[in-house]
Amino acid sequence: MRSVLVLIGLLAMQLFPSGEKAPVAEPAATPSFASAAPTAHGREYYEARGEIIWEVPMAEKLIALTFDDGPDPEETPLILDLLGRYQAKATFFALGRKVDQYPELAAREVLEGHEIANHTFTHRYFNRPITPQLLSSEINRTNEAILRATGRRPVLFRPPGGYYGQAVVDGAKLAGCKTVLWSWHQDTEDWSRPGTEKIIRKVLTNARGGDIILFHDHVEGKSQTIAALQRILPELSKRGYRFVSVSELLRHKESTPAGR
Repeated sequence: MRSVLVLIGLLAMQLFPSGEKAPVAEPAATPSFASAAPTAHGREYYEARGEIIWEVPMAEKLIALTFDDGPDPEETPLILDLLGRYQAKATFFALGRKVDQYPELAAREVLEGHEIANHTFTHRYFNRPITPQLLSSEINRTNEAILRATGRRPVLFRPPGGYYGQAVVDGAKLAGCKTVLWSWHQDTEDWSRPGTEKIIRKVLTNARGGDIILFHDHVEGKSQTIAALQRILPELSKRGYRFVSVSELLRHKESTPAGR
C-alpha cells in the first residue's frame, strides 16, 4: 500500500511541479444586462434624487401636453394645427425610426415652437433584461435621428410603457437626457381608444398646475385624441391654464407648490 502512495506522489510532482495546483475550470463569462423591472426603487426614491420627473407641482396654471409614438403622417399634422390654434406648446416623445421616416414632421414640430424628445428607436420595452449596448443604441440612435431632422439634440427621454430602473435612468443620463414619465392622474390611455368622452373627463376632472399629460400622436385604428383635444384645449384655456413644454415646466420647478 505504501508503494502505491509513493507512486501516486511521484506522478503528481511530475504533473504539477513547483507546488502548482491542478487547474480549476473558470465559469463561462456571462453578458452584462440592464433591466427596468423589477425595479429596486420606486417613485419616491427617484423623485427625491431628481432622476425621474412625473410632474412638477406648482401654483402657476401651467400644464405640459405630451405626445408619444410619432411622428405620424396623418395624426401629427392635425394635432400641430390644433395646438397652433390655441397657442399651445407641447413635447413630442418621438420614435427614432419614425423620425427617419418623416423628418419633415419632426422639423415642423421644432419650427412651430414645440419640444421634441426621445422615446427610443423601436419602441422597445425595458421590462425585460437588455444589454447596456442595446439600451445605448436605442437612445443614441434616436438622438442622432432627431438631430439630423431638426438640428437639435433632445434633452428628455421617456421609456416606452413607463418601464424604468437604474440602468435605464443611467443610460439616458449618459446620452444627455433626463427621464420624464407623466402624472399618474393624467394617463389618458388614448392609445386604447377608450372613448372621446372618457379622455376628456380624465383630463378636465384632474387638471392641476404642473401636470404632465400623456397623449399619443399615433394609435392603432382611428384616433380619438384629436376630437378630445378640440374640447380640452379651449376649456383649460378658459380656466386660465397655459400649455408649455416639459422643459419650460421644469424651469418653473422652484415655484410655490400648489396645495394638494
